[in-house]
Amino acid sequence: MIRRALISVHDKTGVVEFAKSLRGLGVEIISTGGTASLLREHNVPVTDVSQVTGFPEMLGGRVKTLHPNIHAGILHRRGNAEDESTIRKHGIKPIDIVAVNLYPFLHEPSLENIDIGGVALIRAAAKNWAGVAVIVRPEQYAAVIDELKANRGALNNSTRLKLAQQAFAVTSAYDAAIASYFGADQLLISTVKSQDLRYGENPHQKAALYGACVKSLAGKQLSYNNLLDASAALALAREFSEPCCVIVKHTNPCGVAIAPTPKRAYELALKTDALSAFGGIVAFNRRIDSSVAKAMEPQFVEVVMAPGFDKKALELFAKKKNLRVIDTTSLAKQKQCRQLRSVFSDALLVQEPDGIVLDEKKLAYPTKRKPTAKEMSAMRFAFAIAKHAKSNSIVFASDHQALGVGAGQTSRIDAANIAVEKAKRAGMKLKGSVMASDAFFPFPDCVELAAKVGATAIIQPGGSLRDADSIAACDRRKLAMVFTGIRHFRH
Repeated sequence: MIRRALISVHDKTGVVEFAKSLRGLGVEIISTGGTASLLREHNVPVTDVSQVTGFPEMLGGRVKTLHPNIHAGILHRRGNAEDESTIRKHGIKPIDIVAVNLYPFLHEPSLENIDIGGVALIRAAAKNWAGVAVIVRPEQYAAVIDELKANRGALNNSTRLKLAQQAFAVTSAYDAAIASYFGADQLLISTVKSQDLRYGENPHQKAALYGACVKSLAGKQLSYNNLLDASAALALAREFSEPCCVIVKHTNPCGVAIAPTPKRAYELALKTDALSAFGGIVAFNRRIDSSVAKAMEPQFVEVVMAPGFDKKALELFAKKKNLRVIDTTSLAKQKQCRQLRSVFSDALLVQEPDGIVLDEKKLAYPTKRKPTAKEMSAMRFAFAIAKHAKSNSIVFASDHQALGVGAGQTSRIDAANIAVEKAKRAGMKLKGSVMASDAFFPFPDCVELAAKVGATAIIQPGGSLRDADSIAACDRRKLAMVFTGIRHFRH
């Protein structure tokens, strides 16, 4: 039977309604500082924690609840004669619910945002889950109240255990973030499963997403492959400030374009390789209206992503039962983070994200002919695409459209030949285009192919022992070449 609750929250979403519901069930409420003030403003009777401890809050709020009258009220074992005798002897009353959420260190890391008392309360309540319910998120309030009402003021053991599991996950992630903030030479990973996925890379493999929840506004349940491709598409779309469309298949771009409108960008991106785009992921960096949805109607697409959709566009997309629709508004704001990959079953490879920005001041121009302004614009565009294609990758492009993409090849010339063949199949004209490579040319064969199909400029990292051969090949054919000094391998 729940008789007494301690509520102390930084995120006050829904806390007034929650407290009122508890009071309606006859539960006494203890609270602290700003939470207590808010509840009183809404006519919810509250007992200040200082009345329970006999001490005022002190040190600018650093010390509020760290007191035996609070923690013994939480931690004493219900039904244990010695524990119950001890709290009676000291005049300590049981606390049956602890509703606490923490200072926002995860989003605003700073020394003063390291919560001490809140973490201690959560851990104490979660440890003693057999007698105490711990609530760490506003989303949990409604289910707890519903169960209390249905069970005459009591919570099931299974509910308290589940709440404790979620609470320890929260404190674990919180402590891991703090350790990283202080530069701990350990990889501390703690994240909560946000959703089960339809399946893994193949239907016989189970899969789930941990961390940020990615919800589809329509269509089937998301799969592991959907999210891998969606992440790759979003990362490439973020490279451009102009309205753009990116089409990805098996994490490789097969269509990319920038244009005055998302609709036109989609039309151009689809022309790059309409065959590969079948069953792909389509990502935009602008809000989508019905004109885009109508343009996409003939094409089979697994996922469409954008930072917002108008009502008519959603209605049109909803007619395709297999199409997942993802709003990327919040996802696009997230910072790039360390990349992790499991190897040898029980080891992790960790690296920084490939977030380096092309520095125009550090570019080198080794060929006799220097690139024109239009060629430079096209090469910046093409190099951004090559950065996001699996190695070895070669991209032919204009200043606004990918014309041919060859990716994931063990030989660079094979990647170049595939890019040319794809461009020809799509009816793309490579005369006047540019070529981009994610890594240096070990031989001049890619230069010779670029010249043969009509490309006029090449951008690549440089750094090969045979750079001179590629430069000479460019000079013989009057091609301009730019060295970036930046390699973009992607495995």
